[in-house]
Amino acid sequence: MWVWQLALAVGFGIGSAVVPFMNAEAYVLALGATHALNPVVAAVGVTIGQTIGKVAMFLAVRHRPGYAARKAKKEPKPVNLDTRWGRFVQWNRDLSKRLLDAMSDSRWGAPVTLLSAFVGVPPLYGVALIGGASRMRTVVFALSVLVGRGARFILLALGVSAF
Repeated sequence: MWVWQLALAVGFGIGSAVVPFMNAEAYVLALGATHALNPVVAAVGVTIGQTIGKVAMFLAVRHRPGYAARKAKKEPKPVNLDTRWGRFVQWNRDLSKRLLDAMSDSRWGAPVTLLSAFVGVPPLYGVALIGGASRMRTVVFALSVLVGRGARFILLALGVSAF
Protein backbone atom coordinates (compact mmCIF):
# COMPACT_ATOMS: atom_id res chain seq x y z
CA MET A 1 0.00 0.00 0.00
CA TRP A 2 2.83 2.42 0.75
CA VAL A 3 4.28 1.94 -2.77
CA TRP A 4 1.46 3.81 -4.51
CA GLN A 5 1.56 6.48 -1.79
CA LEU A 6 5.27 6.94 -2.45
CA ALA A 7 4.74 7.05 -6.22
CA LEU A 8 1.97 9.64 -5.88
CA ALA A 9 4.13 11.79 -3.60
CA VAL A 10 7.15 11.53 -5.93
CA GLY A 11 4.99 12.64 -8.84
CA PHE A 12 3.65 15.61 -6.88
CA GLY A 13 7.20 16.45 -5.75
CA ILE A 14 8.49 16.54 -9.33
CA GLY A 15 5.60 18.74 -10.38
CA SER A 16 5.99 21.10 -7.44
CA ALA A 17 9.73 21.42 -8.07
CA VAL A 18 9.14 22.79 -11.55
CA VAL A 19 5.74 24.53 -11.25
CA PRO A 20 5.95 27.23 -8.57
CA PHE A 21 2.25 27.35 -7.65
CA MET A 22 2.15 23.65 -6.70
CA ASN A 23 3.05 23.89 -3.02
CA ALA A 24 4.82 20.81 -1.66
CA GLU A 25 4.63 22.06 1.93
CA ALA A 26 0.85 22.40 1.72
CA TYR A 27 0.65 18.88 0.28
CA VAL A 28 2.66 17.38 3.15
CA LEU A 29 0.75 19.39 5.76
CA ALA A 30 -2.64 18.40 4.30
CA LEU A 31 -1.69 14.72 4.25
CA GLY A 32 -0.39 14.91 7.79
CA ALA A 33 -3.51 16.67 9.05
CA THR A 34 -6.04 14.44 7.29
CA HIS A 35 -4.10 11.18 7.64
CA ALA A 36 -5.25 10.34 4.09
CA LEU A 37 -1.80 8.90 3.41
CA ASN A 38 1.09 8.03 5.68
CA PRO A 39 2.66 11.46 6.27
CA VAL A 40 6.24 10.18 6.55
CA VAL A 41 5.97 8.18 3.31
CA ALA A 42 4.48 11.26 1.64
CA ALA A 43 7.30 13.44 2.98
CA VAL A 44 9.95 11.02 1.71
CA GLY A 45 8.24 10.82 -1.68
CA VAL A 46 7.93 14.59 -2.02
CA THR A 47 11.58 14.91 -1.02
CA ILE A 48 12.67 12.48 -3.73
CA GLY A 49 10.42 14.18 -6.29
CA GLN A 50 11.61 17.66 -5.38
CA THR A 51 15.22 16.53 -5.66
CA ILE A 52 14.60 14.99 -9.09
CA GLY A 53 12.85 18.15 -10.29
CA LYS A 54 15.47 20.56 -8.98
CA VAL A 55 18.34 18.48 -10.37
CA ALA A 56 16.54 18.44 -13.74
CA MET A 57 16.34 22.25 -13.63
CA PHE A 58 20.00 22.41 -12.60
CA LEU A 59 21.03 20.20 -15.52
CA ALA A 60 18.74 22.01 -17.98
CA VAL A 61 20.57 25.25 -17.27
CA ARG A 62 23.95 23.58 -17.37
CA HIS A 63 23.38 21.79 -20.70
CA ARG A 64 21.31 24.39 -22.52
CA PRO A 65 22.20 24.95 -26.20
CA GLY A 66 24.85 27.57 -26.77
CA TYR A 67 26.05 27.59 -23.15
CA ALA A 68 29.67 26.86 -24.08
CA ALA A 69 29.64 29.51 -26.81
CA ARG A 70 28.24 32.16 -24.45
CA LYS A 71 30.74 31.22 -21.77
CA ALA A 72 33.64 31.83 -24.15
CA LYS A 73 32.39 35.35 -24.94
CA LYS A 74 34.95 37.85 -23.73
CA GLU A 75 33.22 40.99 -22.43
CA PRO A 76 29.57 41.97 -22.20
CA LYS A 77 28.30 44.93 -24.16
CA PRO A 78 29.26 48.18 -22.41
CA VAL A 79 26.47 50.16 -20.75
CA ASN A 80 26.05 53.88 -20.24
CA LEU A 81 26.52 54.44 -16.50
CA ASP A 82 25.13 57.97 -16.77
CA THR A 83 21.59 56.63 -17.13
CA ARG A 84 19.50 54.95 -14.47
CA TRP A 85 18.95 51.93 -16.73
CA GLY A 86 22.69 51.58 -17.38
CA ARG A 87 23.48 51.63 -13.66
CA PHE A 88 20.76 49.02 -13.04
CA VAL A 89 22.15 46.76 -15.79
CA GLN A 90 25.66 47.06 -14.35
CA TRP A 91 24.41 46.38 -10.80
CA ASN A 92 22.57 43.29 -12.07
CA ARG A 93 25.72 42.04 -13.84
CA ASP A 94 27.84 42.55 -10.73
CA LEU A 95 25.30 40.79 -8.51
CA SER A 96 24.99 37.86 -10.93
CA LYS A 97 28.76 37.48 -11.08
CA ARG A 98 29.01 37.48 -7.26
CA LEU A 99 26.23 34.89 -6.96
CA LEU A 100 27.83 32.64 -9.59
CA ASP A 101 31.21 32.94 -7.86
CA ALA A 102 29.66 32.10 -4.48
CA MET A 103 27.80 29.06 -5.84
CA SER A 104 30.96 27.89 -7.61
CA ASP A 105 33.01 28.09 -4.41
CA SER A 106 33.05 24.81 -2.48
CA ARG A 107 32.83 26.71 0.83
CA TRP A 108 29.58 28.48 -0.08
CA GLY A 109 27.79 26.41 -2.73
CA ALA A 110 26.68 23.47 -0.60
CA PRO A 111 25.75 25.49 2.53
CA VAL A 112 23.70 27.99 0.51
CA THR A 113 21.89 25.16 -1.28
CA LEU A 114 21.31 23.30 1.98
CA LEU A 115 19.97 26.43 3.68
CA SER A 116 17.76 27.18 0.72
CA ALA A 117 16.39 23.63 0.65
CA PHE A 118 15.66 23.58 4.38
CA VAL A 119 14.57 27.14 5.16
CA GLY A 120 13.49 28.42 1.76
CA VAL A 121 15.66 31.53 1.82
CA PRO A 122 17.00 32.15 -0.80
CA PRO A 123 14.30 30.43 -2.88
CA LEU A 124 15.42 27.00 -4.07
CA TYR A 125 13.97 27.65 -7.52
CA GLY A 126 16.50 30.44 -8.10
CA VAL A 127 19.32 28.56 -6.42
CA ALA A 128 18.76 25.64 -8.81
CA LEU A 129 19.00 27.97 -11.80
CA ILE A 130 22.06 29.83 -10.53
CA GLY A 131 23.69 26.58 -9.44
CA GLY A 132 23.30 25.16 -12.93
CA ALA A 133 25.11 28.14 -14.39
CA SER A 134 27.91 27.89 -11.81
CA ARG A 135 30.72 25.37 -11.51
CA MET A 136 28.99 23.56 -8.64
CA ARG A 137 29.12 19.77 -8.93
CA THR A 138 25.83 18.04 -9.66
CA VAL A 139 26.30 15.47 -6.89
CA VAL A 140 26.91 18.17 -4.28
CA PHE A 141 23.81 20.04 -5.41
CA ALA A 142 21.64 16.90 -5.43
CA LEU A 143 22.77 15.77 -1.97
CA SER A 144 22.27 19.25 -0.51
CA VAL A 145 18.73 19.43 -1.89
CA LEU A 146 17.92 15.87 -0.76
CA VAL A 147 19.12 16.43 2.82
CA GLY A 148 17.62 19.90 3.19
CA ARG A 149 14.25 19.04 1.67
CA GLY A 150 14.11 15.72 3.51
CA ALA A 151 14.61 17.37 6.87
CA ARG A 152 12.07 20.07 6.07
CA PHE A 153 9.30 17.77 4.86
CA ILE A 154 9.78 15.08 7.49
CA LEU A 155 9.69 17.69 10.28
CA LEU A 156 6.51 19.15 8.77
CA ALA A 157 4.89 15.74 8.43
CA LEU A 158 5.78 14.62 11.93
CA GLY A 159 4.83 17.94 13.46
CA VAL A 160 1.37 18.11 11.98
CA SER A 161 0.58 14.39 12.29
CA ALA A 162 1.24 14.51 16.03
CA PHE A 163 -1.99 16.43 16.58
